[in-house]
Amino acid sequence: MRLVHVVQHTYAEYLGLIEDHLEGRGIRFRYHRPFAAGGTLPAVEALADGLILLGGGPWGSAGTHDVPTLAREVELARVCLERGWPLVGFGVGAQIVALAAGAKPQPAALEFSVSAATRTDPSALEGYLPERYPLAIYMRDRPAVPPAAQVLARDARERPALWRLGPRALGFTAHPGLKVAMIEDLVMEFDEAPANVTEELARLRAVQPALEDALVPIMTGIVRLAGWMDTPAAA
Repeated sequence: MRLVHVVQHTYAEYLGLIEDHLEGRGIRFRYHRPFAAGGTLPAVEALADGLILLGGGPWGSAGTHDVPTLAREVELARVCLERGWPLVGFGVGAQIVALAAGAKPQPAALEFSVSAATRTDPSALEGYLPERYPLAIYMRDRPAVPPAAQVLARDARERPALWRLGPRALGFTAHPGLKVAMIEDLVMEFDEAPANVTEELARLRAVQPALEDALVPIMTGIVRLAGWMDTPAAA
């Protein structure tokens, strides 16, 4: 049975709708909360089945308000890239994946925006990425896409929304399994919040059913790319 390790950067943001997709396939996952009392990051040797780095709300990676465990997480991501282990980043998690590949993040103010992403390659996510899908970004700073990465989708402003690096690494600027309640909890968890929260929350509520529908093929593609349903190789 696969065991995927998941790093949280806030109490509010977790796997959300993705939990059901993993559980339904018999893929186990374990949360790590290094920001909590007694919390730790996973050990390197435990990551062979995969690592998911979640978003960070107002935490970034470009030097102004960095995730406290940034350097250690970059090292974990670098090991996954070097060994070809599954690696997925959402929001600041995508920035960490990019940093591990040597791409410096771009400083940017905390953004909350709800729009749509458009696929740039029909074969993206093993052919399962929808041509167009909802995109709800809640993120400080922007990942600089590594030169070796392939951009799979762009947002309404033509910025990379999803990219693939190597055989099994993905960077999403938005959490594809986001729930409205997660944003509401982020606003309550931190003193800092974007000025347009009310308007964008209304947009997110309106597209939530479409976001849930899009997650079905997206998760199929992620699981296939990561090999989480493949038979493990004999020891």
